[in-house]
Amino acid sequence: MTKKTLILIGFIILKFVLQYVLISPEYDLQRDEYLHLDQAHHLAWGYLSVPPVTSWFSYIIFLLGNSVFWIKFFPALFGALTLLVVWKTIELLKGNLYALILGALGILLSCLLRINTLYQPNSLDILCWTVFYYILIQYIISEKPKWLYFAAVVFAFGFLNKYNILFLLLGLIPAILLSNQRKIVAQKELYFSLILGLILIMPNLLWQYNNHFPIVHHMKELAETQLVNVDRIGFLKEQILFFIGSLFVILGALYALLVYKPFKKYQLFFGAFIFTLLIFIYFKAKAYYAIGLYPIYIAFGAVFLSEILNNGWKRFLKPVFILIPLLLFIPMYNIAFPNKSPEYIVEHPEKYKKLGMLRWEDGKDHHLPQDFADMLGWKELARKTDSIYDLVPNKKETIVLCDNYGQAGAINFYSKKGIKAVSFNADYLNWFDLDIQYKNLIRVKDYDENNEELKETSPYFETAAIGGQITNRYAREYGTTIFVFTNAKININKRLEQEINEEKSDIIND
Repeated sequence: MTKKTLILIGFIILKFVLQYVLISPEYDLQRDEYLHLDQAHHLAWGYLSVPPVTSWFSYIIFLLGNSVFWIKFFPALFGALTLLVVWKTIELLKGNLYALILGALGILLSCLLRINTLYQPNSLDILCWTVFYYILIQYIISEKPKWLYFAAVVFAFGFLNKYNILFLLLGLIPAILLSNQRKIVAQKELYFSLILGLILIMPNLLWQYNNHFPIVHHMKELAETQLVNVDRIGFLKEQILFFIGSLFVILGALYALLVYKPFKKYQLFFGAFIFTLLIFIYFKAKAYYAIGLYPIYIAFGAVFLSEILNNGWKRFLKPVFILIPLLLFIPMYNIAFPNKSPEYIVEHPEKYKKLGMLRWEDGKDHHLPQDFADMLGWKELARKTDSIYDLVPNKKETIVLCDNYGQAGAINFYSKKGIKAVSFNADYLNWFDLDIQYKNLIRVKDYDENNEELKETSPYFETAAIGGQITNRYAREYGTTIFVFTNAKININKRLEQEINEEKSDIIND
């Protein structure tokens, strides 16, 4: 086994270890993770929230026992593979051992550590971007048509994981047309590969068509509730923070793509970088959507710096570029991960506020970073719902109806009573089992100081009561209330069906 291979294995092992130790055990899973895990029980070619690939991995996790270990394993795996692809790219660009270590450190000690702790489509999305760019480099070097087909497969898989990869294509097209690589448009294999990619994503497009393109509704809702609060200057500031330890490496890559002769045939990557960022900025995208853009530039920059730092006084800068990501990781370790208790964060808000981490999607500052607050209160909710469910008569005829997908998913994941909670929110809208004639209702409602759920719903049942609340004041779900109604005086199923149809109608009309 060569020295390079041993070092690579060491980086990959360290990557996996860090992904497991950077989360304090007092935090639960994150809100979105519960929804993605529930998709394993409702396999389809599409969902209201995401394309289908996440559900495939959720099904594998379910078969492996649905434990937190496996839930965290797959995003960690995608992160490790991203590191591996960057390593292989550096080798492809004829980088030396120093370049390999510099590039691996840049990937390891970056925002990917946070992204790769969460079971969401983002980790695989970043991997697909990186692999696609790697394949493009392979094609530029060899001009062998097989790489176009590989690119089509990777793009299709990335598309079936997260539609975000469309931005890669949108940024790449003008970059190719303005470069010497525009000769690719005369290759018939390009169009055959495009047809292959279209065939691979067709099942999802047909699902979207048959379900009246819910992605349009989802994007409109996202734009109205979240993207409207995106600040374009803030977007650019966050780009710097994502790979702060490798900032000079990335800047070196952009410079090298313009002036470094060995990189002349790769100049389209400079245009791709600029065009892709401009498109993200134009659409007021969330800052993290662009993370997949950077790993390949760390590879270019590492190779370039390893060459120019080889001679004269510049060789003394070599350890500096290695130390920068290591030193900057120290404050990142103390701030960027949920490894500090909520109490500690609330007592030391200055450093978090300075980096904008307390600003949520609603555009307001809160006590904790939104992702951290989204990892609290779920076990408490499930435990209290279980206790209430245990006391209700005719359990099989009891429906647990939640306000949002996080509540429903968390109850389903942690429940010891086999509860299958639903919601009119996200994909749960399609997962109601109306073959059961319901008589009882456990209603989980978001906190609202003027909540009149008890007053409005109790006339339709023989008994009504408040069963409990989430009391963890640091949780985003703090105050979420559990109402219990038994022995319905009306046809619950009819009301549910009416509400479902209204929600689906809203999606179609949007």
